[in-house]
Amino acid sequence: MQSKLITMAEAAKLVPSGSTITIGGSIIRRSPVALIREMIRQHTTDLHVLAYPAGFTTDMLAGVGALKRVEAVYEGLFQFGMSFNFRRGVESGAIEVRDFSEVAMVARFRAAAQNLPFMPTDALLGTGMAAYNPEQIREIICPFTGRKLHAVEPAVSDFTLLHGYIGDEFGNVQFPLVRDADDLDPLMAKAARRLIVTVEKIVPHEQIMRQPNLTYIPHTWVEAIVEAPFGAHPLSCDGYYDEDEEHLYYYQECSKPGRFAEYADKYIYGTKDHWDYLQKALTPQQIFALSVR
Repeated sequence: MQSKLITMAEAAKLVPSGSTITIGGSIIRRSPVALIREMIRQHTTDLHVLAYPAGFTTDMLAGVGALKRVEAVYEGLFQFGMSFNFRRGVESGAIEVRDFSEVAMVARFRAAAQNLPFMPTDALLGTGMAAYNPEQIREIICPFTGRKLHAVEPAVSDFTLLHGYIGDEFGNVQFPLVRDADDLDPLMAKAARRLIVTVEKIVPHEQIMRQPNLTYIPHTWVEAIVEAPFGAHPLSCDGYYDEDEEHLYYYQECSKPGRFAEYADKYIYGTKDHWDYLQKALTPQQIFALSVR
């Protein structure tokens, strides 16, 4: 096996401006925040984002003007409020949006993972979504039953970006025994043309082999892996740390009109890398308070 362990800066450099990217995680859980932050530092822009429930990372990209289009089922900060950067971008016409139901978006990722030209679903019948998105949702008739269905386009992207728990240098990524719902990360990983994963910790391959049944992303799918402790901060990484409520409320305030430069200058452009960000964003006391024990 070949080592795929690289730095965060090297990983971000793999993703050029204009790319279509799938962002893993869910709203304020286990999204690859550190990698997105480094892409912003490198001035990666003009991005087309696919997500399940989109959230913090998408809003951060909108705040710096790096977002062109989003296809997802939701955009917001959950209990912390609305995504103001994203909303302004949509209202101004700078960001194009295509809405899907959760079931329909799952169908799209399944189609991509199976290399199929479409996936049938009845989840959008009666919603009117197809009328607003005829290029990605087409009415079809089941050849066996005559039922009306919709065919949805595969959710194919240039890169899938995920944040995981532990992995080895070869790109094998494992679940912890105790975790919350896992959303679509394994499906997004399978659907990826190119897959980049950041993880909380790089462990020896021998540790991975002791419990191979916990491996949900095998090394054969992965192009690059990066070690990034607290790589989802200020979001949570279940089993490792909770979301940083103080930071997220501050972020949401800064995402209101005229204030986002304050946040970006302090926590994105004002930090040279992920380690510098952690020094600015977290004290040892905060790390202890947020960590799941």
